[in-house]
Amino acid sequence: MTKGVRIAASGVMLVLVTSCSGTAGSGRPAPEPFTAFVADGKGTVTVFNTVTGTVLETIKAGGENRAIAITPDAKTAYVADDGSGTVIPIDTATRTPGTPVKVGKYPDGIAITPDGTTAYVTNADSGTVTPIDTATNTAGKPIRAGGSPVAIAITPDGKTAYVADHTDPGTVTPIDIATGTAGKPVRVGAYPVAVAIAPDGTTAYVASYGPGTVTPIDTATNTAGKPIQAGGSPVAIAITPDGTTAYVACSRRLSGSGTVTAVRLATRAVAQPVKVGKFPAAVAITPDGSTAYVASSLPNIVTPIQTATDTAGTPVKAGLFPLAIAFISG
Repeated sequence: MTKGVRIAASGVMLVLVTSCSGTAGSGRPAPEPFTAFVADGKGTVTVFNTVTGTVLETIKAGGENRAIAITPDAKTAYVADDGSGTVIPIDTATRTPGTPVKVGKYPDGIAITPDGTTAYVTNADSGTVTPIDTATNTAGKPIRAGGSPVAIAITPDGKTAYVADHTDPGTVTPIDIATGTAGKPVRVGAYPVAVAIAPDGTTAYVASYGPGTVTPIDTATNTAGKPIQAGGSPVAIAITPDGTTAYVACSRRLSGSGTVTAVRLATRAVAQPVKVGKFPAAVAITPDGSTAYVASSLPNIVTPIQTATDTAGTPVKAGLFPLAIAFISG
């Protein structure tokens, strides 16, 4: 698949945070304070406060950033630069980029193991996944995984990575983390573009752009279940920390009009779509589960959606062509 027709996929690592005991004037719990890091297609990372919507800093890092993930200790953000074929570590405290790490062609997805020791990067035009040692920021031996791997997610136990191959017919390849070996691909809908794993680790959910579906995969058997119609052409997916709901960002193929659909995973019920900006590219949920943030690449905004009511709030301006988002506490 050529670079021109690929759909950006986000690799998001949500970090654990301590609880906030403050209360808002209404008597309801005050919103958790998080710092969002938004990677965009023009080589910047926009940092903003999720409570106030205030942009704190704009970091120059890379040239065409397609994905971002933050280590569990919240110290380092890793940004995949599609144009240069590198991954750039950013110190989240000083907000300074480090030396780029060379990976494969067109890195599009990134995920970090729960122990924080390794970042795994999908290389869409190399057909590989590259492991990066986060202690030394050195790349290891690439792992073959499909023809055009664009997205990746790792199970909570750190044993398996699931890699979406953006081809038709679409497949997802499980990778054994301990051995670095790829297993038998699992058939899903055409052009899978995003993967999210349930917090209990039992199911991987794969969003496929072609048929507009989300396919559940049983992680114990690596078998696909009945697809769920997502109400559009999915481009991203994220699951709430309690495992009850998947938020699926969709982009209409011609108009680019963007929506986000909440899918209740226990019943497979699909809620009324919520309108967001055109050409959404990523969705991520704050670690407290209160808000889903959707990055829309044409109007250059990130839209918050309150998960309690599935209503959209005031968008935040975030760079040029925002494509991925991740959070740290505070």
